[in-house]
Amino acid sequence: MTQVLSPVPGTFYTQSAPGEPLYKQPGDAVAAGDTVGLIEVMKTFIDVKAETSGTFKSYLIDDGAAIGAGAPLAEIED
Repeated sequence: MTQVLSPVPGTFYTQSAPGEPLYKQPGDAVAAGDTVGLIEVMKTFIDVKAETSGTFKSYLIDDGAAIGAGAPLAEIED
């Protein structure tokens, strides 16, 4: 199991905009480099990318939650 960690502090989003589909659903295939979330820092948006390939298991943080750098955001099964 691999955790996707936050590269920066900010607000974490699981979808690109309200009403849009989640970046990943449980069971989805994930390739290294896929976007799995978005972090907003002072009106700047940073894509959170998977560093490994596998199967998406779950988000560990709620959409819109404030997070710190290094916080676990999601899990990917190898």
